Parts: sequence; C-alpha cells; structure tokens
Amino acid sequence: MSTLQERTPLLWAVVRRKLPATRVGTNCWGKDPRPIRWMLRKLADLLRTGMLRSVYHGHEATRKLKELVRAYETLSKDTQRTMARIKAIFRGRGMRTPGRGIYQPKQRDRWMEMLTEPGIHQRAAWLYEELDQLRVLRKKAKQAMLSESQKHRAVGLLKTIPELGPIRAAFIVATVDTPHRFRTKRQFWSYVGLAVVRHMSSEFEMQAGGVVRRRKPMATRGLNPNCNRRLKEVFVGAAISGSRRQPLESWVEKLKQNGMRAEMARLTLARKIAAAALMVWKKGVEFDPKKLNLTT
Repeated sequence: MSTLQERTPLLWAVVRRKLPATRVGTNCWGKDPRPIRWMLRKLADLLRTGMLRSVYHGHEATRKLKELVRAYETLSKDTQRTMARIKAIFRGRGMRTPGRGIYQPKQRDRWMEMLTEPGIHQRAAWLYEELDQLRVLRKKAKQAMLSESQKHRAVGLLKTIPELGPIRAAFIVATVDTPHRFRTKRQFWSYVGLAVVRHMSSEFEMQAGGVVRRRKPMATRGLNPNCNRRLKEVFVGAAISGSRRQPLESWVEKLKQNGMRAEMARLTLARKIAAAALMVWKKGVEFDPKKLNLTT
C-alpha cells in the first residue's frame, strides 16, 4: 500500500483530473525528476492496482475558512520573522533592544540614527517598510477569518470553553473539520500531539526457553511527535494561559497539591480542554463550567 505526499503537482492533478485526494510517499516516485505526465501515469497505475490510500481532506463547507486561517497564520509568521530580523540588526552591533519600542513608528527615527553604515541603514528601512505592510495585511486577514468563522455554529460552541477565544476556535474548526473523525478522546489526543508514548527496548526477556514480558513498568518517552502542529500550539497555549487565570488556575493548583509536577499539570489541563472541545462539538451543546472537576 502506497501513500502519496501532498505537493503542488499532485494538487494540480487532483483538481484537473478529478483524482482522489491522496498522499505521495518519498519512496513512491523513485529518483526520477517527476514531470507532470510521468506523475499522472504513475498515479493512474497506483489507482488502477488499488495501491492508493485515501486521506481525509474535509468538505466544501469549511474550505474558505481553511484558506483564510492559512493566510492569517502565514502572515503572522512572516510578521514575527520580520520583527526578529529588525532586532537582529541592532543586536549584531551590540545595541540592546528591550521591549517592543523598536517596532513603534514614533521611535524609529531614534533607532535609525544609531545605524551609521549606509547599507545597514537601507536594509533596516526596507524591513520597517515590510513590517508596516505585513501588519496591514495581517489585520485584514484576521478580520476576514473571524467574519467567516462566525458562519460556523461550532465556533460559537467552542468559544464557551475557557481560554478558547475566536481565533483558537477558528483554528480548531478549520483544521479538524468535523469531530466525528475521532471516535474517542484518546484518538483526538494523539492527533493533536497530547498522547504519551510508552515503549522500551527490553519489554520482553527469555525465561525457561520462552519469551515473557518483564514486570518492569513501561517507560514514558514523551508526547507523540507525529501530530498536527497547529492544534498542538492551540491547546498547549490555552493550557499555559489557563493555568494563570480562573477558573482553570484553581483546578491546576489542586493537581499540584496532590503531588503532580507543574509540567504534567499543564499537560493534563491541555488534554482536558481538548476533550471538552471534542465533547462540546460532538453533542452540539455549550460548555458547562460545573463539570470542570469531572473526569473527561
């Protein structure tokens, strides 16, 4: 069974030739340069022999929201990178850049006067111009994304959960598409990267000529790395901010008093928020704060 990796030529093939959405693995195409005709011929052979495995890509109802979320996310990252490049110019010349004053238009002239080299001065000016344009585009993308997310009832339900605001709720709906993809909360935890990996190389041993399992407890190897990065940032960010504000702060403090480490308490909170989001979305009801202390 082959899996096909998503890339631009394959997207073109799916749209133009109406082929099923699939993933292309790195070993599927071999070492050829992969021209369009050869890729389509190979894809047709795999489809004919039943060697393709379908991948869920959602339905048309959330297609626009997906693209708007991707646009906002891309512009946000570009803005952060531009800001980091601006600070790097000054830090590389031994100048301290505390806070965010270096990005403010009112203070730019003072910062630009510190750059005496013409080339560096011009480079910083271009970066400031890029930052101004990215901020305008990011604001437009955010407004468009929030306006589109209001058309989805699931966004309103998710916003009733503490620390899940309109942006995080829009990210969840655009990425998950439907909660019925996950039968249990543990499947959802694995998808968002909150599942604990347990395995060890010495799980079995030879005794009396046979293979038996060791009595040694399974070792934890951290969280599963094969996950959706966007959703992991959403729920981990919600847990970090929720551990500092009520009503979730008192719940986290209770876990710490029972002997749980701080990082494990935040992980437990992230898993609780994820489970609550899945339950609220599936049942179509608002979140009930009275059930916060119940096991989810």
